[in-house]
This record gives sequence, structure tokens and C-alpha cells, in this order.
Amino acid sequence: MYIVGLIGLQVPMLKPIFQELSAFNLWVSAGLLLIFHQDFHKNFIILGVICYLVGYWIEVIGVHTGVIFGVYQYGAGLGTKLFKVPLVIGTNWFILVYCSGIFWEKIKEYFKLSWHPIIQGIFIGTIMTSLDYLIEPVAIALDFWQWENNIIPIRNYVAWWIIASILGYYFSISQFHKRNPLAILLLFLQCFFFAGHTILFMLNN
Repeated sequence: MYIVGLIGLQVPMLKPIFQELSAFNLWVSAGLLLIFHQDFHKNFIILGVICYLVGYWIEVIGVHTGVIFGVYQYGAGLGTKLFKVPLVIGTNWFILVYCSGIFWEKIKEYFKLSWHPIIQGIFIGTIMTSLDYLIEPVAIALDFWQWENNIIPIRNYVAWWIIASILGYYFSISQFHKRNPLAILLLFLQCFFFAGHTILFMLNN
């Protein structure tokens, strides 16, 4: 889906169709993650609900006030909105927290790290913010959202890092089986998707 989407969104004739499918892609990605998840402990369910609700409502506050991330608004590219924010945004926050958390768990296991959950949360937040740095210019070009004066403010990344680190901390202290064979692949597919668009935009311009 990500490879086909990368190609389809670069073809002017197909771009409107694939823009409408962007939200569907995120919902399917979340569904596949859940299918491959191995432990539906209540702690995991609580984590998922918190990630969705915090992610969605922080965006609602951000859109309506401009205080948290800066002044921005969502376009038509991410589907149905409630309070001017696409419903899929909460799902995207869950996907990013979960996949970044699983990726960190793999790093921690490989290097045999035993760090305080706050430090782990900061690393998870840093992974997420790095991906957001790739997402932002592409999201603007695809009408996912638009920034005032077409300038991405620094506080967007600062706010992202703080919120993502807090959610990453909660992931690190949540007790459930943190293994999912699809999670790291999906994280790298998202990096590939947005980095690919950035490269293609540069080549076309």
C-alpha cells in the first residue's frame, strides 16, 4: 500500500484518488498492527485509548487555539473531521507511539540497555519527532494540513517532542508483551513513504 501510494500520489491524474485513500491506509495499518499484536492485556488497551484520545484532543486544542503547535488547519486529505480534526489523527498518534515504542524495545534488547522509563520515553519521543520532520513538508504538499504563511514553526517540533516523550514514557511503563513483527516494518515503511516523496518533489522541482 505504501509503495503504491508513493507512486499514485506522484501521478497528477491519480493524486486526488490516492489523497482520498490516505485515511483508509492509516485505518488499515492500525488494523494490521492489532492483528499482529500478541498480548491484548488491559494495559495495552488502556495505552491505545490514551494515545488516541490524547493525540486527537491535543490536535483539536492546537487547531482551535494555535497555542500548542502553531497556527494550522487540516485539509481534505485525511478524511472525516470532527471539531475540524480528522478522526484518523488519533489513530496515527497510536500507530507512531506503538511502532516507535516497539522499535525502541528492539534497540534496548539488542544493546541490553536498562534505562529509566523517563529516558526511554525521551528516546521514543525523539524517534517520533524525527519522523514528523519527514512528514511535515509532504503533508503540506498533499493537503493533509496547512501552516500559517506556509512556515512550519519550531514550536511544532518542540511540542511534538514533549507530547510524544510523555506518551513514550507511558508506553515504557505499561506492562504488556511488547512484540509485534509488523511494527518496525510499518515504521520504516512510513519513513520510506515520506522520504520518498521528499526526494521526488526535489527531483521534480
